Amino acid sequence: MQEEVTNKTVAVAIKATKLSGRALQSALRKILAQWEKSRASPKVYKGRQTVKQLAAQGRGMSSIDVNDGNIRDFSRVARKYSVDFAPYKAGPGKYYVFFKAPDADAMTAAFTEYAARKVKRQEKEKPSLLAQLAKFKELAKGTIGRVKNREKGEREL
Repeated sequence: MQEEVTNKTVAVAIKATKLSGRALQSALRKILAQWEKSRASPKVYKGRQTVKQLAAQGRGMSSIDVNDGNIRDFSRVARKYSVDFAPYKAGPGKYYVFFKAPDADAMTAAFTEYAARKVKRQEKEKPSLLAQLAKFKELAKGTIGRVKNREKGEREL
C-alpha cells in the first residue's frame, strides 16, 4: 500500500517566461485549493431555499398552491420537522411552495400542524376596527340621545 501512495505523481504545466520560486509557489497553492474544493462536499441547504437549490438535492419534490404570502409561520413548523421548502411567487397573491422531506410522515405532520395553527389563529382573530366603527355608527343612529342646550346666561359668575 505504501508503494501506491508514493508512486502517484501530479503533472503541472505552468506558462511563464521565467520560472521562479514565487511562480511555482503560487501554482502549487492554486493546485491545492482546487484539490480541496473538489474534495469538499457540496453545500446542503436546510429550511427555506430557492427552487434551484431544492432541485439540486436530487430527491423528489412536491408542490402546493398557497393563496396568502404568510410563509414565516410555515417556516417555523418546517424547521421543526426538517422539511426543506422553496416558495415561488406565481402572481399577485398566488404562491407555489415546493417541498422535500426526509419521509412522507414528516411532511404530513408539518402540514397538519401548520393547518391547525392557521385555524387556531383565525378563531382568535378580532374584527377590524373599521367594521367595529361602522357597527357603532349604526347603533348610534338608532338610539335617540339627549340633546343638551345651554344658554349663555346660565353659567355667569
